[in-house]
Amino acid sequence: MKESPFPLETALGLTYYISDTPGTGGTLKKEPEDFVVEEIPIRTPNQQGSYMICRVTMKNWEQQHAVKEIANRLGASHRRIGWAGTKDKRALTTQYLSLYKITPEQVANLSIKDITFEPIGFADQQLYLGDLKGNQFRICIHDILPGTGASVPETLEQCRNGLPNYYGIQRFGVVRPVTHRVGYALLEGNEVEAVNRYIGAPSEGEHEDTQRGRSLWDSTHDAKETLTDYPFYLRYERAMLSHLAGSPGDYAGALQALPPKLLSMFVSAVQSHLFNRALSQRLAGGDTLTDALPGDHLIFANGRTDLATARNAKIASVHVKRGRAQIAIMMPGVKKYPSAGGSRMDDIMAGLLEKEGITQESFVRAEQRTGITYAGALRAITLRPEIEASVRSGEDGTELIDLSFNLPKGCYATTVCREIMKADPRSMI
Repeated sequence: MKESPFPLETALGLTYYISDTPGTGGTLKKEPEDFVVEEIPIRTPNQQGSYMICRVTMKNWEQQHAVKEIANRLGASHRRIGWAGTKDKRALTTQYLSLYKITPEQVANLSIKDITFEPIGFADQQLYLGDLKGNQFRICIHDILPGTGASVPETLEQCRNGLPNYYGIQRFGVVRPVTHRVGYALLEGNEVEAVNRYIGAPSEGEHEDTQRGRSLWDSTHDAKETLTDYPFYLRYERAMLSHLAGSPGDYAGALQALPPKLLSMFVSAVQSHLFNRALSQRLAGGDTLTDALPGDHLIFANGRTDLATARNAKIASVHVKRGRAQIAIMMPGVKKYPSAGGSRMDDIMAGLLEKEGITQESFVRAEQRTGITYAGALRAITLRPEIEASVRSGEDGTELIDLSFNLPKGCYATTVCREIMKADPRSMI
């Protein structure tokens, strides 16, 4: 195990690599075709129902924009379109959409650049987020450091028993990772700070026009003036500014100008950030990913959950090492979180919540604001994919790494890639 040298990763809780081998460096997503993702569906559609299930392949499309474009071309509301998983923009992705009361003939007439459609059947209910088994990835890493390809087999060997199941940097914002920071402000009930963090707080990775607009807000907090020099493509921020221009000081109303799903993402990003930090604290304390401690939450292969105890911890560890169970961290939500004095992991999470001033009531308020339930959930601390890797020469003579693996839903391919690359996280997004 070794510590990440990158402040951005540490700030997002991705503090450790499980392997201690040299990284290859390199670049992900040099071209969209270098990052191929194919959704693994949870069920096969039949030929009955009002929802047509369509296999959709997209290249270099942001998913929300794609869904709105499809809806516009069909002359239908985007609310009639459901999906099981959110995919990266700079990638070649294949996923499934449900289209309410849309016919195959309508889909056949669609012509959208870099999007192809294949109707595969019908269902009696729409697809919801999470209605998938997982994703299959085929990835090419470019520009690796000369001679470092030889370290890949040893890295994979060290990852054989699993690697930390961190939430990837995309979870917090690709160019400007502030999603969780907005979420913390919401959970604190600080609406002014939540708005300021979303509209302002420029990042050096952003376009110059965007940085200028955000800086103007930070320096003036004048919505009308900021709107005159705020990029039109930042439509959510502009919606908030427009509300504040008409209703100065109504920061709660400005937040309501955002879609409920986006507000929900802020809060769930906090849960993800807390998970990463708790997992890193476990590793920092010298505890492993596979040795169960008394009080550890366990998820078994059949979905059953349990707690490790002083009496059964050894046998629980055997189950984990054989792939029959996984150790998990309980992410907080509206349910009362276990108080300190229980398991080590529950104590770590309780300490993080206390440090951030987050309580059960914080999530209750967030539910009332967004209409989304934050029940809290168990998340496994370990990823154990079967990774196929090969090193080859590119057309320019440099070495490339080809990777192929499957991941369960909600897990991040960049979490696998970072173990091999150990590169600046901004080269992996």
